[in-house]
Amino acid sequence: MTNWNSRSWREKPILQQPDYASPTELQAVEQQLKQFPPLVFAEEIRALRKNLAAVSQGKGFLLQGGDCAESFADFNAPKIRDTFKVILQMAIVMTFAGSCPVTKVARMAGQYAKPRSSGTETIDGVELPIYRGDIINGSDFNSAARQPDPQRMIQAYHHSAATLNLLRAFAQGGLADLHKVHKWNMSFVAANPLKEKYLEVAEQIQSALQFMEVLGINSDTNATIHETQLFTSHEALLLSYEEALTRIDTLTGLPYDCSAHMVWIGERTRQPDHAHVEFMRGIHNPLGVKIGPTTEPDDVIRLLDILNPLNEPGRMTLITRMGANNLADNLPRILRRVKAEGRHVVWSSDPMHGNTVKAENGLKTRNFDAIHTELREFFAVHHAEGTYPGGVHLEMTGEDVTECTGGAYQISEHDLTQRYKTQCDPRLNADQVLELAFLVADSLRDARNGRG
Repeated sequence: MTNWNSRSWREKPILQQPDYASPTELQAVEQQLKQFPPLVFAEEIRALRKNLAAVSQGKGFLLQGGDCAESFADFNAPKIRDTFKVILQMAIVMTFAGSCPVTKVARMAGQYAKPRSSGTETIDGVELPIYRGDIINGSDFNSAARQPDPQRMIQAYHHSAATLNLLRAFAQGGLADLHKVHKWNMSFVAANPLKEKYLEVAEQIQSALQFMEVLGINSDTNATIHETQLFTSHEALLLSYEEALTRIDTLTGLPYDCSAHMVWIGERTRQPDHAHVEFMRGIHNPLGVKIGPTTEPDDVIRLLDILNPLNEPGRMTLITRMGANNLADNLPRILRRVKAEGRHVVWSSDPMHGNTVKAENGLKTRNFDAIHTELREFFAVHHAEGTYPGGVHLEMTGEDVTECTGGAYQISEHDLTQRYKTQCDPRLNADQVLELAFLVADSLRDARNGRG
């Protein structure tokens, strides 16, 4: 990698960064972070790249999901456990439906920074810096909370380390046992208003588990029944933090961003000549890039040239976030160009960001039907173009929140105020996530079987 080092991004234009009052304090925090142990390890990162290489070749599926923005205040074991559980519940439905391995990547243990459309916020005539995520400043609307504080990076590191520790314990300690996960699914089906719609899939999974038991394939004889593999990811927005956690792998001599297994660049920061693309081109993690409705095919090819010049499978995931009414008009031309050039990518759908609206009470929300519509369109367009729809990317939680309208329980705009807890954007709750998994299962099965 010529003319690159972990600091070369500092010579480029940069967007979406905080304005710290004390550069000296910022540098001290960066130096402290550089001495901390890595949060994830290069061998784990290489394992994820291998999995994603298989997905890019149509031999798997990517399930990526978690909080819009993690919060220091909401950091606790039950919240981490519940989100972990719902990711597993989705994965078992999709694994069975698609008859393929599902790579699980959580938006957890590092999703503490958020890009914003404006640098300030005004309430009752008072203007303050915008809340940019707990790793940067606080959400309370006062000047002290909104002042960017570099010490928050230390706090984010320790919260991420504790989250990772718990996730690894859940993944290896029995909570991921397929029989337990399926019991959770059966409980969801039994209580859901659309019970009959999902019962057939749930009963087929139950029959498959019973058949494996008869053959002697159970938790005692096969580790894959008892445990799972879960990777972590976040938007690599705060580059001071990402640089400080970049390490040279002793086995390969290559640089890895050890803040997460996978990192992505958002729609607002993917300018080819800017700092975020410069930083990402040199690390050897799997990378994601968000692709919005105004993206041109040339933009995508230029980014792929920079970020994956060797066209390595498993390196790049293109995450489309276009909106239910825009995807069918905008995605096909990008698919055609990338396919014609023979680029190896995982195509994933983020059906959340393009479908954000404001309710009458002023709260941001997303409608479940619009989210499902964008996912259906995503699968349909890929079928028409002869490309493989390889993943979904969701903002979701295991909590019983009321932030997105619709779904089987028909959450209305009036219901939003009951349990609206998000720090930034509205998330699907546990019931809506599982409902979506069963609905997507049919599309995934058809995609795997070559049907539209």
